[in-house]
Amino acid sequence: MKIELNRLNDAVHLEAAAPSSTVKVHIDGSPEIGGEGLGVRPMELVLMALGSCSSFDLISILKKQRQEIQDISVSVEADRADAVPAVFTNIRMNFKLQGNIDQAKAEKAAELAVKKYCSVHDMLAAGGVNIDYTITIEPAI
Repeated sequence: MKIELNRLNDAVHLEAAAPSSTVKVHIDGSPEIGGEGLGVRPMELVLMALGSCSSFDLISILKKQRQEIQDISVSVEADRADAVPAVFTNIRMNFKLQGNIDQAKAEKAAELAVKKYCSVHDMLAAGGVNIDYTITIEPAI
């Protein structure tokens, strides 16, 4: 796996590209280091990676269980250490599912998706980050 980063201005605005997609990701730093709000910050990208990795696996498992998913969203928030580097200490995810989904199957699927199959989770957890999640299911429309 390989990505390319290129600086786009005289500050810290970067554009990232991967051979797997034509989509470019814009990354920028905090105002303290010259960021101008032109992209996502690196630590936000880590949370996005965790949420999307877990969601991909959750959707896949629920589909294999023949659950009818109409919609899914995930909210991810984290606490960071006060020291430098300001690593994540705790991360909380809330999966919001909508559809004809059995609660017990969703809970089992989330356990597998987050703690067994998500590589991002494993990297963060190996570094000592505590990761918790909840599931909310809304009925099908």
